[in-house]
Amino acid sequence: MHLSRLDFIFWAATFVGHVALLCTLIGRNRVNKYPIFTTLIAVNIARTVTLYCVFNFGTEKQYSHTYWSLAILDVALQFGVVYELAARTFRPLGVWARDLRNDFAGLICLSLIVATCLTWLATPPARKVLDIVVIKGKFFSSVCMIELFVGLLALSATAGLQWRTHASRISQAFGVYSIVCVWIDIAHNYFGFRSDNHIFFILSRIRVCTYLCCLCFWIVTLGPDEPPLRQMTDEMRSRLSEFRPKIRQDLEKFRSRRLP
Repeated sequence: MHLSRLDFIFWAATFVGHVALLCTLIGRNRVNKYPIFTTLIAVNIARTVTLYCVFNFGTEKQYSHTYWSLAILDVALQFGVVYELAARTFRPLGVWARDLRNDFAGLICLSLIVATCLTWLATPPARKVLDIVVIKGKFFSSVCMIELFVGLLALSATAGLQWRTHASRISQAFGVYSIVCVWIDIAHNYFGFRSDNHIFFILSRIRVCTYLCCLCFWIVTLGPDEPPLRQMTDEMRSRLSEFRPKIRQDLEKFRSRRLP
């Protein structure tokens, strides 16, 4: 396996970006708030070091096994980040809103169904069974990620939540990255997935460049504190308590009219 100087530069830039982001998360006390996301960044640092050592001192087969084993861990942590962002966004006080919880569960089911159907229809030009599994597995995870992160942003907008929170910033970058990954995986399904293919290197570099942009975006946006949340005043609480009995009465009248 041969890598150009540009590939090593991307490799080093990704490592530096992850270290800078991890320092931002630790230095700005974001670890307790986003432990899974912080774990994902830390694992990516260890992943870069491990792959670099295996690439230089191991065999190509060892590198392939190590790469895909760590890739599975990376995807699992990304799913964990989706849940963490949803929990941070839709249950800030520790309790899920019932309608949003049902919507999020429906989003997960829909994402799995759509991703499964699209993956089943994909026909990558590969002869080896392992290559087909790799291509379809990456495509499945990319489709799931784009649906979950874009759906998460859509639910936030529907619920009227703020877009400048740290959770929203993490979701926005992941959403953009997932969109790019889906198009790249579609290209892999069409052209194949071979390391001797020139298109393979072009697509891989596009993926890395997009991820580097996401790292820079997270470093810039996760450093400053979040804008203060709108607090409910005493007057608003008083009016809400006055409206509750009236709403309950109107609801009872509506139910009585529906009875035969």
